[in-house]
Amino acid sequence: MKKLFESACVRAGAKTFLLIVALLPEGIARADLWCAGYYPGWEQGAMPASNVDFTLLTHVIHFSLIPNSNGSLNTSANGISVPNSSDLVTRAHAAGVKVIISVGGASSESAFQAATSSPNLSTFINNLTNFMATRGYDGVDLDWEPLPATDTSQFTNLVNGLRAALNGFPDHKLLTAAVGAYPPDPPSSEYSMFAMLQSQFDQINIMTYDLSGPYPGWVTWFNSPIYDGGYRFPSTGGLVPSVDGAVNNFLGGGVLAAKLGVGIAFYGYIWSGGSGTSTGGATLPRQTWTVAPTVSTPSYNAIMSGYYQSNLYHWDTSAQAAYLSISNVSPANDMFISYDDQRTCQSKVSYARNRKLGGVMIWELAQDHQSGQPDPLLQSIKQALATPGLTAIETTDQNVNLSFTSLPLGSYRVQWTTDLTVNAWSTLVVTNVSGLGGLLQVTDSNPPTESQRFYRVQTPP
Repeated sequence: MKKLFESACVRAGAKTFLLIVALLPEGIARADLWCAGYYPGWEQGAMPASNVDFTLLTHVIHFSLIPNSNGSLNTSANGISVPNSSDLVTRAHAAGVKVIISVGGASSESAFQAATSSPNLSTFINNLTNFMATRGYDGVDLDWEPLPATDTSQFTNLVNGLRAALNGFPDHKLLTAAVGAYPPDPPSSEYSMFAMLQSQFDQINIMTYDLSGPYPGWVTWFNSPIYDGGYRFPSTGGLVPSVDGAVNNFLGGGVLAAKLGVGIAFYGYIWSGGSGTSTGGATLPRQTWTVAPTVSTPSYNAIMSGYYQSNLYHWDTSAQAAYLSISNVSPANDMFISYDDQRTCQSKVSYARNRKLGGVMIWELAQDHQSGQPDPLLQSIKQALATPGLTAIETTDQNVNLSFTSLPLGSYRVQWTTDLTVNAWSTLVVTNVSGLGGLLQVTDSNPPTESQRFYRVQTPP
Protein backbone atom coordinates (compact mmCIF):
# COMPACT_ATOMS: atom_id res chain seq x y z
CA MET A 1 0.00 0.00 0.00
CA LYS A 2 1.27 3.45 -0.86
CA LYS A 3 1.55 5.91 2.01
CA LEU A 4 1.22 9.65 1.80
CA PHE A 5 3.92 11.72 3.38
CA GLU A 6 2.19 13.33 6.31
CA SER A 7 3.32 15.59 9.14
CA ALA A 8 1.20 16.93 11.97
CA CYS A 9 1.69 19.73 14.48
CA VAL A 10 -0.58 20.50 17.40
CA ARG A 11 -2.04 23.77 18.65
CA ALA A 12 -2.64 23.09 22.31
CA GLY A 13 -4.10 26.06 24.13
CA ALA A 14 -4.53 29.62 22.99
CA LYS A 15 -1.00 30.28 21.72
CA THR A 16 0.94 27.09 22.34
CA PHE A 17 2.18 24.80 19.57
CA LEU A 18 4.30 21.71 19.45
CA LEU A 19 7.00 23.01 17.15
CA ILE A 20 8.07 20.00 15.09
CA VAL A 21 6.74 16.49 14.61
CA ALA A 22 8.50 13.95 12.40
CA LEU A 23 6.81 12.74 9.23
CA LEU A 24 8.05 9.16 9.25
CA PRO A 25 10.90 7.38 11.05
CA GLU A 26 14.23 7.79 9.29
CA GLY A 27 14.37 4.20 8.10
CA ILE A 28 11.00 4.22 6.31
CA ALA A 29 10.90 7.68 4.80
CA ARG A 30 10.97 6.00 1.40
CA ALA A 31 7.69 4.13 1.97
CA ASP A 32 5.52 6.00 -0.51
CA LEU A 33 7.55 5.03 -3.60
CA TRP A 34 9.67 2.05 -4.45
CA CYS A 35 13.25 2.87 -5.37
CA ALA A 36 14.73 0.00 -7.35
CA GLY A 37 18.40 0.21 -8.30
CA TYR A 38 20.07 -1.95 -10.94
CA TYR A 39 23.41 -3.29 -9.74
CA PRO A 40 25.46 -5.12 -12.40
CA GLY A 41 27.63 -7.98 -11.27
CA TRP A 42 30.56 -6.57 -13.23
CA GLU A 43 30.49 -3.44 -11.06
CA GLN A 44 31.04 -5.29 -7.80
CA GLY A 45 34.79 -4.97 -8.04
CA ALA A 46 34.75 -1.17 -8.23
CA MET A 47 31.64 -0.80 -6.05
CA PRO A 48 31.36 -3.74 -3.65
CA ALA A 49 28.07 -4.33 -1.91
CA SER A 50 29.59 -2.91 1.28
CA ASN A 51 29.60 0.50 -0.47
CA VAL A 52 25.91 0.47 -1.44
CA ASP A 53 23.71 2.83 0.58
CA PHE A 54 20.79 0.50 1.16
CA THR A 55 18.92 3.06 3.26
CA LEU A 56 17.55 4.76 0.13
CA LEU A 57 16.63 1.58 -1.75
CA THR A 58 13.60 -0.65 -1.48
CA HIS A 59 14.89 -3.13 -4.06
CA VAL A 60 18.23 -3.99 -5.66
CA ILE A 61 18.05 -5.66 -9.06
CA HIS A 62 21.14 -7.80 -9.64
CA PHE A 63 22.01 -7.61 -13.33
CA SER A 64 21.99 -10.13 -14.97
CA LEU A 65 21.65 -13.72 -16.06
CA ILE A 66 21.58 -14.48 -19.79
CA PRO A 67 19.20 -17.11 -21.22
CA ASN A 68 20.80 -19.91 -23.15
CA SER A 69 18.97 -21.30 -26.17
CA ASN A 70 18.19 -24.60 -24.38
CA GLY A 71 16.63 -22.92 -21.32
CA SER A 72 19.74 -23.04 -19.16
CA LEU A 73 21.31 -19.89 -17.70
CA ASN A 74 24.59 -18.13 -18.40
CA THR A 75 25.68 -16.89 -14.97
CA SER A 76 29.18 -15.75 -15.90
CA ALA A 77 28.64 -13.17 -18.66
CA ASN A 78 27.76 -10.34 -16.27
CA GLY A 79 29.56 -11.48 -13.14
CA ILE A 80 26.68 -13.12 -11.24
CA SER A 81 29.07 -15.33 -9.31
CA VAL A 82 28.29 -17.16 -6.08
CA PRO A 83 30.42 -14.75 -3.98
CA ASN A 84 28.83 -11.69 -5.64
CA SER A 85 25.32 -13.02 -5.05
CA SER A 86 26.06 -13.96 -1.45
CA ASP A 87 27.64 -10.64 -0.54
CA LEU A 88 24.81 -8.60 -2.06
CA VAL A 89 21.94 -10.68 -0.70
CA THR A 90 23.41 -10.89 2.80
CA ARG A 91 24.04 -7.14 3.10
CA ALA A 92 20.76 -6.09 1.50
CA HIS A 93 18.66 -8.42 3.64
CA ALA A 94 20.42 -7.16 6.76
CA ALA A 95 19.22 -3.68 5.75
CA GLY A 96 15.67 -4.86 5.05
CA VAL A 97 16.04 -4.50 1.27
CA LYS A 98 14.76 -7.02 -1.28
CA VAL A 99 17.13 -8.36 -3.96
CA ILE A 100 15.82 -9.44 -7.36
CA ILE A 101 17.80 -11.39 -9.93
CA SER A 102 17.50 -10.00 -13.45
CA VAL A 103 17.53 -12.06 -16.60
CA GLY A 104 18.20 -10.60 -20.04
CA GLY A 105 19.41 -7.16 -21.06
CA ALA A 106 20.11 -5.31 -24.29
CA SER A 107 19.87 -7.46 -27.45
CA SER A 108 18.52 -10.46 -25.53
CA GLU A 109 15.50 -11.03 -27.77
CA SER A 110 16.83 -14.02 -29.69
CA ALA A 111 18.04 -15.71 -26.49
CA PHE A 112 14.60 -15.32 -24.91
CA GLN A 113 12.86 -16.54 -28.05
CA ALA A 114 14.82 -19.79 -27.93
CA ALA A 115 14.62 -20.26 -24.16
CA THR A 116 10.84 -19.73 -24.10
CA SER A 117 10.02 -21.91 -27.08
CA SER A 118 7.57 -24.72 -26.32
CA PRO A 119 10.24 -27.41 -25.78
CA ASN A 120 12.30 -25.21 -23.42
CA LEU A 121 9.87 -22.99 -21.50
CA SER A 122 9.29 -25.29 -18.54
CA THR A 123 13.01 -25.94 -18.17
CA PHE A 124 13.78 -22.23 -18.38
CA ILE A 125 11.26 -21.34 -15.67
CA ASN A 126 12.53 -24.13 -13.41
CA ASN A 127 16.11 -22.98 -13.86
CA LEU A 128 15.16 -19.37 -13.03
CA THR A 129 13.21 -20.21 -9.88
CA ASN A 130 15.81 -22.73 -8.69
CA PHE A 131 18.59 -20.20 -9.20
CA MET A 132 16.58 -17.54 -7.36
CA ALA A 133 15.88 -19.82 -4.41
CA THR A 134 19.36 -21.32 -4.17
CA ARG A 135 21.06 -17.91 -4.14
CA GLY A 136 18.53 -16.38 -1.72
CA TYR A 137 16.97 -13.80 -4.06
CA ASP A 138 13.49 -12.39 -3.48
CA GLY A 139 12.23 -12.54 -7.05
CA VAL A 140 12.94 -12.34 -10.77
CA ASP A 141 13.22 -9.34 -13.09
CA LEU A 142 12.53 -9.81 -16.81
CA ASP A 143 14.50 -7.64 -19.22
CA TRP A 144 13.49 -8.92 -22.68
CA GLU A 145 15.01 -6.40 -25.14
CA PRO A 146 13.70 -5.55 -27.64
CA LEU A 147 10.16 -6.80 -27.16
CA PRO A 148 8.29 -6.44 -30.48
CA ALA A 149 4.69 -7.47 -31.03
CA THR A 150 5.83 -10.73 -32.62
CA ASP A 151 7.14 -11.87 -29.21
CA THR A 152 3.86 -11.20 -27.36
CA SER A 153 2.74 -14.82 -27.19
CA GLN A 154 6.02 -16.19 -25.86
CA PHE A 155 6.45 -13.32 -23.40
CA THR A 156 2.92 -13.88 -22.10
CA ASN A 157 3.56 -17.61 -21.65
CA LEU A 158 6.77 -16.84 -19.77
CA VAL A 159 5.12 -14.32 -17.45
CA ASN A 160 2.15 -16.53 -16.63
CA GLY A 161 4.28 -19.63 -16.12
CA LEU A 162 6.88 -17.83 -14.04
CA ARG A 163 4.26 -16.13 -11.86
CA ALA A 164 2.60 -19.49 -11.22
CA ALA A 165 5.95 -21.02 -10.24
CA LEU A 166 6.80 -18.09 -7.94
CA ASN A 167 3.41 -18.43 -6.27
CA GLY A 168 4.44 -21.92 -5.20
CA PHE A 169 6.90 -20.53 -2.67
CA PRO A 170 5.68 -20.09 0.92
CA ASP A 171 6.61 -16.38 0.96
CA HIS A 172 5.72 -13.92 -1.79
CA LYS A 173 8.31 -13.76 -4.54
CA LEU A 174 8.52 -10.65 -6.70
CA LEU A 175 8.11 -10.51 -10.45
CA THR A 176 9.25 -7.27 -12.11
CA ALA A 177 9.99 -6.16 -15.65
CA ALA A 178 12.09 -3.53 -17.38
CA VAL A 179 10.16 -2.32 -20.43
CA GLY A 180 10.94 -0.03 -23.32
CA ALA A 181 9.70 3.54 -23.07
CA TYR A 182 8.62 3.62 -26.70
CA PRO A 183 8.13 0.05 -27.94
CA PRO A 184 8.60 -0.97 -31.56
CA ASP A 185 5.66 -0.54 -33.92
CA PRO A 186 2.84 -1.23 -33.43
CA PRO A 187 3.23 0.05 -29.85
CA SER A 188 -0.42 -0.40 -28.87
CA SER A 189 0.04 -4.17 -28.72
CA GLU A 190 2.68 -3.87 -25.98
CA TYR A 191 0.58 -1.50 -23.87
CA SER A 192 -2.43 -3.81 -24.10
CA MET A 193 -0.22 -6.81 -23.31
CA PHE A 194 1.09 -5.23 -20.12
CA ALA A 195 -2.41 -4.11 -19.20
CA MET A 196 -3.51 -7.73 -19.50
CA LEU A 197 -0.50 -9.05 -17.55
CA GLN A 198 -0.16 -6.33 -14.93
CA SER A 199 -1.73 -8.39 -12.13
CA GLN A 200 1.18 -10.82 -12.51
CA PHE A 201 3.79 -8.12 -11.88
CA ASP A 202 4.83 -6.32 -8.72
CA GLN A 203 6.63 -3.63 -10.73
CA ILE A 204 6.73 -2.56 -14.37
CA ASN A 205 9.70 -0.24 -14.64
CA ILE A 206 9.77 1.86 -17.82
CA MET A 207 13.26 2.43 -19.21
CA THR A 208 12.72 6.16 -19.69
CA TYR A 209 16.20 6.83 -21.00
CA ASP A 210 17.98 6.39 -24.34
CA LEU A 211 15.16 8.60 -25.65
CA SER A 212 17.25 10.17 -28.39
CA GLY A 213 19.92 9.48 -30.97
CA PRO A 214 21.42 10.68 -34.27
CA TYR A 215 18.71 9.05 -36.33
CA PRO A 216 17.47 10.22 -39.76
CA GLY A 217 14.95 13.03 -39.42
CA TRP A 218 15.78 13.65 -35.77
CA VAL A 219 17.13 16.60 -33.80
CA THR A 220 19.52 16.82 -30.90
CA TRP A 221 17.46 15.85 -27.85
CA PHE A 222 17.82 14.80 -24.25
CA ASN A 223 18.62 11.32 -22.98
CA SER A 224 15.86 11.30 -20.35
CA PRO A 225 13.73 14.48 -20.29
CA ILE A 226 10.65 14.55 -18.08
CA TYR A 227 8.55 16.52 -20.59
CA ASP A 228 8.53 17.11 -24.34
CA GLY A 229 7.65 20.80 -23.84
CA GLY A 230 5.29 20.58 -26.81
CA TYR A 231 8.24 20.36 -29.22
CA ARG A 232 7.68 18.34 -32.40
CA PHE A 233 10.08 16.87 -34.91
CA PRO A 234 10.38 19.23 -37.89
CA SER A 235 10.52 16.18 -40.17
CA THR A 236 7.34 14.40 -39.03
CA GLY A 237 5.39 16.69 -36.71
CA GLY A 238 5.42 14.03 -34.00
CA LEU A 239 6.19 14.93 -30.40
CA VAL A 240 9.73 14.19 -29.22
CA PRO A 241 10.02 11.41 -26.61
CA SER A 242 9.82 12.10 -22.89
CA VAL A 243 9.22 10.40 -19.54
CA ASP A 244 5.75 11.92 -19.42
CA GLY A 245 4.94 10.79 -22.94
CA ALA A 246 5.94 7.21 -22.15
CA VAL A 247 3.93 7.18 -18.92
CA ASN A 248 0.87 8.56 -20.66
CA ASN A 249 1.10 5.83 -23.30
CA PHE A 250 1.15 3.04 -20.70
CA LEU A 251 -1.66 4.64 -18.70
CA GLY A 252 -3.68 5.14 -21.86
CA GLY A 253 -3.14 1.48 -22.69
CA GLY A 254 -4.72 0.43 -19.40
CA VAL A 255 -1.75 -0.10 -17.10
CA LEU A 256 -2.41 1.17 -13.57
CA ALA A 257 -0.22 4.02 -12.36
CA ALA A 258 0.65 2.13 -9.16
CA LYS A 259 2.27 -0.63 -11.25
CA LEU A 260 4.63 1.75 -13.07
CA GLY A 261 8.09 3.06 -12.24
CA VAL A 262 10.11 5.60 -14.22
CA GLY A 263 13.81 5.44 -14.95
CA ILE A 264 16.56 7.69 -13.58
CA ALA A 265 19.72 7.58 -15.68
CA PHE A 266 23.10 7.67 -13.95
CA TYR A 267 24.72 8.24 -17.35
CA GLY A 268 24.30 10.74 -20.15
CA TYR A 269 24.61 11.36 -23.87
CA ILE A 270 27.40 13.32 -25.47
CA TRP A 271 26.50 14.64 -28.93
CA SER A 272 29.74 15.58 -30.70
CA GLY A 273 30.47 17.41 -33.93
CA GLY A 274 28.18 17.12 -36.89
CA SER A 275 27.02 20.09 -38.96
CA GLY A 276 23.61 21.62 -39.46
CA THR A 277 21.78 24.79 -40.22
CA SER A 278 24.64 26.84 -38.75
CA THR A 279 28.38 26.49 -39.18
CA GLY A 280 28.85 24.92 -35.74
CA GLY A 281 28.36 21.41 -34.48
CA ALA A 282 25.93 20.09 -31.87
CA THR A 283 25.85 22.35 -28.79
CA LEU A 284 22.15 22.65 -27.90
CA PRO A 285 18.93 20.63 -27.83
CA ARG A 286 16.51 20.77 -30.79
CA GLN A 287 19.20 21.28 -33.45
CA THR A 288 18.85 19.81 -36.91
CA TRP A 289 21.84 18.66 -38.94
CA THR A 290 23.00 17.82 -42.41
CA VAL A 291 25.87 15.65 -41.18
CA ALA A 292 24.85 13.65 -38.12
CA PRO A 293 26.73 14.14 -34.84
CA THR A 294 28.23 11.16 -33.09
CA VAL A 295 26.86 10.03 -29.72
CA SER A 296 28.57 8.40 -26.75
CA THR A 297 27.11 7.38 -23.37
CA PRO A 298 29.49 8.24 -20.49
CA SER A 299 28.68 7.71 -16.82
CA TYR A 300 27.69 10.62 -14.60
CA ASN A 301 31.16 10.38 -13.02
CA ALA A 302 32.85 10.72 -16.41
CA ILE A 303 30.73 13.73 -17.33
CA MET A 304 31.47 15.52 -14.07
CA SER A 305 35.19 14.78 -14.08
CA GLY A 306 35.81 15.33 -17.78
CA TYR A 307 33.40 18.02 -18.96
CA TYR A 308 31.47 19.81 -16.24
CA GLN A 309 32.04 23.50 -15.63
CA SER A 310 29.45 25.72 -13.97
CA ASN A 311 29.55 28.21 -16.85
CA LEU A 312 28.65 25.42 -19.31
CA TYR A 313 25.63 24.24 -17.33
CA HIS A 314 22.05 24.89 -18.44
CA TRP A 315 18.59 23.86 -17.27
CA ASP A 316 15.86 23.40 -19.87
CA THR A 317 12.64 24.39 -18.11
CA SER A 318 10.23 23.06 -20.72
CA ALA A 319 11.90 19.63 -20.82
CA GLN A 320 12.93 19.61 -17.13
CA ALA A 321 16.40 18.42 -18.09
CA ALA A 322 20.02 19.42 -17.47
CA TYR A 323 22.69 19.81 -20.12
CA LEU A 324 26.15 21.19 -20.87
CA SER A 325 26.77 23.30 -23.97
CA ILE A 326 30.36 23.33 -25.23
CA SER A 327 31.44 25.42 -28.21
CA ASN A 328 34.95 25.18 -29.62
CA VAL A 329 36.91 26.82 -32.41
CA SER A 330 36.57 23.65 -34.42
CA PRO A 331 32.92 22.60 -34.88
CA ALA A 332 34.07 18.98 -34.76
CA ASN A 333 34.82 19.53 -31.05
CA ASP A 334 31.45 21.08 -30.20
CA MET A 335 29.36 19.13 -27.68
CA PHE A 336 25.83 18.93 -26.34
CA ILE A 337 25.85 16.81 -23.17
CA SER A 338 22.53 15.63 -21.76
CA TYR A 339 22.43 13.99 -18.33
CA ASP A 340 20.40 13.56 -15.12
CA ASP A 341 21.82 15.76 -12.35
CA GLN A 342 20.65 16.13 -8.74
CA ARG A 343 17.83 18.47 -9.72
CA THR A 344 16.62 16.05 -12.39
CA CYS A 345 16.68 13.13 -9.95
CA GLN A 346 14.61 15.03 -7.42
CA SER A 347 12.23 16.29 -10.09
CA LYS A 348 11.63 12.69 -11.17
CA VAL A 349 10.75 11.72 -7.60
CA SER A 350 8.24 14.59 -7.56
CA TYR A 351 6.92 13.55 -10.97
CA ALA A 352 6.38 9.95 -9.79
CA ARG A 353 4.49 11.20 -6.73
CA ASN A 354 2.44 13.73 -8.66
CA ARG A 355 1.34 11.07 -11.14
CA LYS A 356 0.74 8.59 -8.27
CA LEU A 357 3.14 6.08 -9.82
CA GLY A 358 4.57 3.09 -8.00
CA GLY A 359 8.15 4.28 -7.89
CA VAL A 360 11.43 5.07 -9.59
CA MET A 361 14.15 2.87 -11.04
CA ILE A 362 17.88 3.61 -11.36
CA TRP A 363 20.21 2.45 -14.11
CA GLU A 364 22.72 1.89 -12.64
CA LEU A 365 24.03 2.31 -9.09
CA ALA A 366 27.77 2.38 -9.74
CA GLN A 367 27.81 5.15 -12.32
CA ASP A 368 27.95 7.96 -9.78
CA HIS A 369 30.03 6.04 -7.23
CA GLN A 370 33.56 6.99 -6.22
CA SER A 371 35.17 5.04 -3.40
CA GLY A 372 35.31 6.92 -0.13
CA GLN A 373 33.04 9.75 -1.33
CA PRO A 374 29.29 10.37 -1.15
CA ASP A 375 27.37 9.32 -4.25
CA PRO A 376 25.79 12.63 -5.32
CA LEU A 377 22.86 11.33 -7.36
CA LEU A 378 22.02 8.60 -4.88
CA GLN A 379 22.11 11.07 -2.02
CA SER A 380 19.88 13.52 -3.88
CA ILE A 381 17.30 10.76 -4.34
CA LYS A 382 17.60 9.80 -0.69
CA GLN A 383 16.92 13.39 0.31
CA ALA A 384 13.97 13.56 -2.08
CA LEU A 385 12.39 10.40 -0.70
CA ALA A 386 12.61 11.82 2.83
CA THR A 387 11.04 15.15 1.86
CA PRO A 388 8.97 16.96 3.19
CA GLY A 389 10.11 15.36 6.44
CA LEU A 390 9.63 17.80 9.31
CA THR A 391 7.16 20.65 9.50
CA ALA A 392 7.82 23.65 11.73
CA ILE A 393 5.13 25.92 13.18
CA GLU A 394 5.28 29.36 14.72
CA THR A 395 2.77 32.12 15.39
CA THR A 396 3.01 35.72 14.24
CA ASP A 397 0.27 37.98 15.59
CA GLN A 398 -2.90 36.07 14.62
CA ASN A 399 -1.25 34.02 11.89
CA VAL A 400 -0.02 30.45 12.03
CA ASN A 401 3.10 29.97 9.88
CA LEU A 402 4.12 26.51 8.68
CA SER A 403 7.38 25.72 6.89
CA PHE A 404 8.71 22.52 5.39
CA THR A 405 11.21 21.34 2.78
CA SER A 406 9.92 21.04 -0.78
CA LEU A 407 11.26 19.47 -3.97
CA PRO A 408 11.52 20.72 -7.55
CA LEU A 409 8.18 19.98 -9.24
CA GLY A 410 6.75 19.10 -5.84
CA SER A 411 3.02 19.39 -5.23
CA TYR A 412 1.69 19.69 -1.67
CA ARG A 413 -1.62 19.98 0.14
CA VAL A 414 -1.62 21.61 3.59
CA GLN A 415 -4.63 20.70 5.72
CA TRP A 416 -5.92 21.23 9.25
CA THR A 417 -8.38 19.63 11.63
CA THR A 418 -9.46 20.07 15.22
CA ASP A 419 -10.11 16.38 15.90
CA LEU A 420 -7.77 13.53 14.99
CA THR A 421 -10.35 10.91 15.92
CA VAL A 422 -12.38 11.63 12.78
CA ASN A 423 -11.02 11.74 9.27
CA ALA A 424 -12.25 15.22 8.42
CA TRP A 425 -9.58 17.62 7.18
CA SER A 426 -9.99 21.11 5.77
CA THR A 427 -7.64 22.23 3.01
CA LEU A 428 -5.63 25.35 3.73
CA VAL A 429 -3.75 25.46 0.41
CA VAL A 430 -2.58 23.32 -2.51
CA THR A 431 0.76 24.51 -3.81
CA ASN A 432 3.12 23.47 -6.60
CA VAL A 433 6.85 24.12 -6.71
CA SER A 434 8.11 25.03 -10.17
CA GLY A 435 11.67 25.97 -9.27
CA LEU A 436 14.48 24.32 -7.34
CA GLY A 437 12.46 23.56 -4.24
CA GLY A 438 13.70 24.38 -0.77
CA LEU A 439 12.02 25.86 2.27
CA LEU A 440 8.31 26.41 1.59
CA GLN A 441 6.26 28.60 3.91
CA VAL A 442 2.47 28.57 4.23
CA THR A 443 0.42 30.91 6.40
CA ASP A 444 -2.92 30.19 8.05
CA SER A 445 -4.33 33.69 8.34
CA ASN A 446 -7.68 32.48 9.67
CA PRO A 447 -7.19 32.81 13.44
CA PRO A 448 -7.96 29.47 15.08
CA THR A 449 -10.55 29.71 17.83
CA GLU A 450 -10.40 26.07 18.89
CA SER A 451 -8.39 24.86 21.87
CA GLN A 452 -6.26 22.81 19.49
CA ARG A 453 -5.61 22.58 15.79
CA PHE A 454 -3.67 19.93 13.89
CA TYR A 455 -1.91 20.43 10.55
CA ARG A 456 -0.58 17.98 8.00
CA VAL A 457 1.29 18.16 4.70
CA GLN A 458 0.51 15.64 1.96
CA THR A 459 2.38 14.89 -1.23
CA PRO A 460 0.93 14.22 -3.72
CA PRO A 461 -2.18 16.24 -2.83
